Amino acid sequence: MAPRAADSTVLAGARVVLPTGTVEDGRVAVEGSRIAGRAPEGARTIDLAGHWVVPGFVDMHNHGGGGASFTSGTVDEVLTGIRTHHEHGTTTMVASTVTGEMDFLARRAGVLSELVEQGDLAGIHFEGPFISPCRKGAHSEELLRDPDPAEVRKLLDAARGAARMFTLATELPGGIDSVRLLAEHGVIAAIGHTDATYEQTVEAIDAGATVATHLFNAMPPLAHREPGPIAALLEDDRITVELINDGTHLHPAVLELAYRHKGAGRVALITDAMDAAGFGDGRYQLGPLAVEVTDGVARLVEGGSIAGSTLTLDTAFRRAVVLDRIPVEDVVRSISANPARLLGVDDRVGSLEVGKDADLVVLDEDFVLKGVMRRGEWIIEPKTA
Repeated sequence: MAPRAADSTVLAGARVVLPTGTVEDGRVAVEGSRIAGRAPEGARTIDLAGHWVVPGFVDMHNHGGGGASFTSGTVDEVLTGIRTHHEHGTTTMVASTVTGEMDFLARRAGVLSELVEQGDLAGIHFEGPFISPCRKGAHSEELLRDPDPAEVRKLLDAARGAARMFTLATELPGGIDSVRLLAEHGVIAAIGHTDATYEQTVEAIDAGATVATHLFNAMPPLAHREPGPIAALLEDDRITVELINDGTHLHPAVLELAYRHKGAGRVALITDAMDAAGFGDGRYQLGPLAVEVTDGVARLVEGGSIAGSTLTLDTAFRRAVVLDRIPVEDVVRSISANPARLLGVDDRVGSLEVGKDADLVVLDEDFVLKGVMRRGEWIIEPKTA
């Protein structure tokens, strides 16, 4: 059936970032919910001269937003959090949990898996309870446990095929066997909240781990005689590293170090967002722990550890380009294509290609978000003269 003009839109005149590079004065044709090769005569044309069009952002590590928690909120609250991130350009996201009782996490997986089946989420990421008490960050120590493969399997089953990633301290008893179990099921084994040595980290990578959960954070620092996990994770091309580019979690020089060693193809920019993202300062809960957000920085009330972030990916994008001077094309890979590939959804999202979902973000010349489209529908329609 020929495309109808009423169902088609052409975005014209922008710099369009494609997998092959940036096209000046480019055009993106949208037919229904997908990117089209061409648009019919009479299709609505939107002049986006002076703007950028990039793929919708893909966040593989996100605990909530808009005042709502993915870790404990109702379905309606989770949807509120999802909508908040949609408004900041994240058109595909995973819901991340935090450490809790096993039965609670299993029930939570059941709730979130329904939203995965509906297409609202791209999957579930279990961050905890299989992490190190030495590097627990904003996780309740009394609820931590070793990564017993039987318990990992319990959460896999509870997620009904929706589990996409587990963060593990792979040096703990059962860690390597759990990595192998996850690899066998096509689920990402991510090394994080870990006190592992260099050698233990290499062993986990060889067993099938493929992601570093928020590299540099919640792990031993790089040292000249004890390189620890950071060196192993940076040097191995099998590993993609998550980075939280909010100006709090990482110094710009550390961000540059990661890009220099991994290359843009092995970096995933994430938010690690909690409820306050897109909402504001105040008192929140992250799992069982109280969090105070002041000036956009989230910290535990007891102990003061950083407790996730209030970051949205439009801010991460702009920081990376404007402040960190990373090429736009590299940032697009890190914020869209790479996480889509890791999550196994790159056949539908992560790049502007014919046949894929019409998920895209419009940015002005200063890289400020001006428009968001998801599956062909404007969430924020850009205002043009």
